[in-house]
Amino acid sequence: MRSSYPAGGFGGNNFEGMWQALEELRTRFEKPSGTRAGRGEVRSAVLALLAERPMHGYQIIREIEERSGGRWKPSAGSVYPTLQLLADEGTISAEESNGRKIYSLTEAGREEASAAEASAPWEPAGQGSGAGFAALPKAGVELAQAAAQVGRTGSPEQVQEAVAVLDEARRRLYSILAQG
Repeated sequence: MRSSYPAGGFGGNNFEGMWQALEELRTRFEKPSGTRAGRGEVRSAVLALLAERPMHGYQIIREIEERSGGRWKPSAGSVYPTLQLLADEGTISAEESNGRKIYSLTEAGREEASAAEASAPWEPAGQGSGAGFAALPKAGVELAQAAAQVGRTGSPEQVQEAVAVLDEARRRLYSILAQG
């Protein structure tokens, strides 16, 4: 994480560096509702939803928010231009119904949707419910909060013990990556 970590580690009286590192960890893991999606994710989400049934734009926004557990709520400013682009490409068609445009996939759209990855963009790859990957940032934030609590209220011995636990956790996390 850049140069947030103090050069001399967290031992001694370097609690300022620890708080700075913990705050950076927290902000990296927290993803507020409505944050931007990666390039192409709105398109993939729209195609995945329209493959299930025709919808209007607001339904698409609500469905993405609901299926992502509130972690992703695309704005109308990203969904409606995507719908227009897909219509211009002939991937979807729009039909007026009760004053709203209802979008559905064309044959070309069905082909593109079926050729897309098996998981929808609101679901991490390989996760049916999305709970697996979503648990990692939450666990990281909770770990940072526990470490901060030890730093605020623990004795010097407890702080040193916590540093050793965190060092071991870091080594074990890297060993998980090294296995695969």
